[in-house]
Amino acid sequence: MAAQLKPGSLDNADSSEPQQPHVLQVLQVKQLANTANAIERYKLIVSDSTKLVQCMLATQLNVLVSDTGLARGKFINLKAWTCNKMGTSGKRVMVCIECDVLPDAPVDKIGQPVPVHIEEPSAAAPIPAKAEPGVSSTTNFYGNKETPVPTKPAQQQQQQMKPSGSQSNVAIYPIEALSPYQNKWTIKARVVAKSEIKHWHNPKGEGKLFSCTFLDESGEIRATGFNDAVDKYYEYLVEGHVYTVTKCRVSIAKKQFSNVNNEYELTFERDTEIESCPDAADVPQVKFSFLPLAKLDSIDKDGMIDCIGVVKDIGDVSEITSKMTHKPYSKRDLVLVDESGYEVKLTIWGKLATEFKANPESILAVKGVKVSDFGGRTLSTVHSSTMLHDPEIPEAFSLRGWYDQQGKQQVNFSTHASAASMGAGNGRVDKRYTIEQAERQNMGMNETVPDYYELKGTIIYIKTDNISYPACASEACNKKVVEDNEGGWRCEKCDKNFPEPQHRYMLTLNVQDHTGQQWLSGFDNVGQLILGCSAGELQALKNVGGNDAAFKDRVQEAHGSSWIFKLKAKQDSYNGQVKVRTQILQASPLDYGKECKLLEEQIAAFGV
Repeated sequence: MAAQLKPGSLDNADSSEPQQPHVLQVLQVKQLANTANAIERYKLIVSDSTKLVQCMLATQLNVLVSDTGLARGKFINLKAWTCNKMGTSGKRVMVCIECDVLPDAPVDKIGQPVPVHIEEPSAAAPIPAKAEPGVSSTTNFYGNKETPVPTKPAQQQQQQMKPSGSQSNVAIYPIEALSPYQNKWTIKARVVAKSEIKHWHNPKGEGKLFSCTFLDESGEIRATGFNDAVDKYYEYLVEGHVYTVTKCRVSIAKKQFSNVNNEYELTFERDTEIESCPDAADVPQVKFSFLPLAKLDSIDKDGMIDCIGVVKDIGDVSEITSKMTHKPYSKRDLVLVDESGYEVKLTIWGKLATEFKANPESILAVKGVKVSDFGGRTLSTVHSSTMLHDPEIPEAFSLRGWYDQQGKQQVNFSTHASAASMGAGNGRVDKRYTIEQAERQNMGMNETVPDYYELKGTIIYIKTDNISYPACASEACNKKVVEDNEGGWRCEKCDKNFPEPQHRYMLTLNVQDHTGQQWLSGFDNVGQLILGCSAGELQALKNVGGNDAAFKDRVQEAHGSSWIFKLKAKQDSYNGQVKVRTQILQASPLDYGKECKLLEEQIAAFGV
């Protein structure tokens, strides 16, 4: 195997010449410390017997370590790589995109390889003159000076969308190879989903955003544009068309906002370049993973699936007004059936509802719909859902054959009404989740309605800053009052003055269960129950004995107490970022007899 190593092959690793496979020896495999996203990363040191260099392993190649036995002393056939600048230090790092682990047994280090030499300027060398405007001086992968390269005029640098065909000679990267460790890449992908423009308003300002999903043969990735990027790209990007895309920021995907199967996501930036690509024969259409309607019971509430069915019924467009944002939303209810013998209600929203053109008995395929258990298992589109009418795919042809021969004559279809979570006359029965389950189910990420659920947790911390506020003493007002110059308190809403305010709780607390921690908020009714006194009584403890020890002791008594919380989770936008805020609607002390019975039922379900 030593004869297959080509000494000096690493010298040209950062060359612009076409890449040729290199056989290299692995001298070290090191797993990097996990970050908050818990994505494993591996760093290698590879050698050609005379030179060695550090190399990051692309995440899609992690299986080479876990399954294929990539280890110290083994040999790899390096087929594709890139060399990128890391951070602001200017350090260049090789990223392995494609390689094979050769079957040879590991051996000791071959030769005496040294790090690739970085030339240092000699003491007698003159100090370089200041670069002329329009000329940039850079270093290559190993720190050697390159020939100065004229920079592009500012007008060309700011050009965002080039004429078609200008990138015909650019090497195309697969989507699955993208990572934050690369800064020179171009993908060729189809837009398979595009959201509507979403606006936000808050005390810090206002803005807008949209997102789309790109797909190629290797996978899919979500891209988001904010403010100026919305104006530049929203109309230009057409669902179903193919584009080349480069110079976006690659970052860890925020899974709570996306159901796209990728660890990373893109953000359009000022220098992003997007070019329409008419040659699209090699780019696939939407990829589906259909679930039969009969198996909806196997999916947790708020789970995301792909579905296909025959349109049995089409409802009219209606409009509802959100109680949270007071914005109107258009919706339309459809009924789908499939060859599993089940029917289900599918609610479509926004433009999907108003621009729906399909006819009854047509085939409808939808990617990325949300499963709900309101009144039984139902489906609902979200902002990233993709819908195709009569798609030319094998599943649609099979479904059409079944419906024409059998389904059209079937009168009664089964439903999932037995799975309803609404008890007759008993109000809403909320499903209990752990903190981890609630996060995994994306509770609160529905754009139009909040999610309700139950949580058993223990209070581990209550914030004492701004734990209450001075409120109006008028019945059913609760607005904050301000102190006037005469020592009284005034409510602007009621136009009244009061000698003393009525303090009301505004709790922020952290709870914990065996799966994690979560921040919750609660108001006066919850605060009185948890702390065992009114907000006014707690406020009075701040000055007992000239210090706030009694106040802190009362709050401390609530730490470590366990409760059953009824929660409402909903989206909230702040400073251009969408977050989920979870409010306590009700808190109940633990009923240990009931909890023991529940545990017995859970244990019995495992057959123990």
